[in-house]
Amino acid sequence: MMPTLRNAVAGAIVSLSALGAHAANVLVVLSDESQLALRDNRSFDTGFYANELMQPVKKLLDAGHTVTFATPLGKVPTVDRHSLDQMYFGNDEASMQQHLALLDKLQLTAAASSPVISLARVEQAGYDRYDAIYIPGGHAPMQDLLYSAPLGRLLTAFHQQGKPTALVCHGPIALLSTLAQPHQLTKPLESGGKAAKPQGWIYAGYKMTVISNQEEDAAKPMLNGGTMKFTPQTALQAAGGAYSSAANWQPYVVTDRELITGQNPASANGVADALLARLKR
Repeated sequence: MMPTLRNAVAGAIVSLSALGAHAANVLVVLSDESQLALRDNRSFDTGFYANELMQPVKKLLDAGHTVTFATPLGKVPTVDRHSLDQMYFGNDEASMQQHLALLDKLQLTAAASSPVISLARVEQAGYDRYDAIYIPGGHAPMQDLLYSAPLGRLLTAFHQQGKPTALVCHGPIALLSTLAQPHQLTKPLESGGKAAKPQGWIYAGYKMTVISNQEEDAAKPMLNGGTMKFTPQTALQAAGGAYSSAANWQPYVVTDRELITGQNPASANGVADALLARLKR
């Protein structure tokens, strides 16, 4: 019989009632934003990708772990409507509906009852209560997560303690939040120039992946004629990440020390499996 979900800590934490001896508390960080600013004063409606969030969340809950949801400002996150397609769930309509039903049950996007908390509350309560971080994609992290100082402090703390840090698709752009001045890196990229490699980036030299420039080009029609200000692959390489990728839209996961990164929506399950393996140690 399937365990039932319960709420705890003022609705901020969702877990299974039957917790194992090695149950972990995983902090899932989402963007506050529902639009991505493009070049030429255009914008693109976005949010988190449904499968990139819910496939790992379901795996974590099914394994008996606790999940806490947070955004920089504690706003209710938005699901990217483009991601509500069975192709992101292995072309399995039943699987998509199962994951979307869980999303609905968690009330994550419900304006009046969302369990999402702010990163300020996470910091006030203490990072020690969390055992891992997971950041899904969708274009929204490109708008705010890479510039979030509270997220930068959180990621730095996890880096220092070697705690698992998992991100997928556009999510790895959030790693730039650990820079003292991330705008100094991204501003030259926005104008089509080259950025100077920043000094002291904590993830410099780490093997990592993120949605590739080739995949961004292939998905460009989704932007309705708009153009991104810069791509996450270019930005992470400019910062000093040791980037690699697989063929377009194929699952690809890279693990280096505490960092687990996935290339694209098809990589969400693989990232979840790698994170679950780390939590068993």
